[in-house]
Amino acid sequence: MKSVIYKLLKITGGLFLFALGIVMTINANLGLAPWDILHEGLAKTFGMTIGTANIIVGLIIVIIEVAFGANVGWGTIMNMLLIGTFIDILMINNLIPTFTGLIPSLIMIFLGLLIQGVGCWIYLLEEMGAGPRDGLMVLLTKKTGKPVKVTKVSAEVLATVIGYLLGGTIGIGTLIMAFMGGHSFQLVFNIAKFDVNNVENRYIVDDIKFVKEKIKSIKNNNSAS
Repeated sequence: MKSVIYKLLKITGGLFLFALGIVMTINANLGLAPWDILHEGLAKTFGMTIGTANIIVGLIIVIIEVAFGANVGWGTIMNMLLIGTFIDILMINNLIPTFTGLIPSLIMIFLGLLIQGVGCWIYLLEEMGAGPRDGLMVLLTKKTGKPVKVTKVSAEVLATVIGYLLGGTIGIGTLIMAFMGGHSFQLVFNIAKFDVNNVENRYIVDDIKFVKEKIKSIKNNNSAS
């Protein structure tokens, strides 16, 4: 139990850092990342917070993944719920400064991307499932047979277009994050000597099977006695 609690606390900490990095890129005021353009567009259109929009989009993606037979972990659910919650806490309480100068804003974006990379590394390290959007890339890759870079770009372009039509903000920061996001994450992973290919996630279905086997074992022991 202590091990599980420790894992959950580490995942929560990683997700908080991820949310912190997102808010830093938002407050840089140079345009939003592709998925955040969609979140902002939904927030403006339906009168909700960006964090709430983040949670709703994540929920829809998780439902799609489950419907197509993909496995999700407890880390996936935590990602879906906590990142949006942390974003709202940070933004509503103005805990991260807003920048207007070009150089400070650029620094804010790059620092935000690096912090997101650190947060991503921390929660992926616990092997309890990737985030909904990352899971979507894997699902699309499996279903279409296209490379990950194609499905990733396709999904982000679609999110950007829909978000922009709904009022999301596009700027030079959007291009920077679209091209540098993956590189910043990889930089963090390289420094931490972390290889995502070695991650063996434990999914919710695995825990359900484990519980069923335990119940079955207990029943068999009771019957034998």
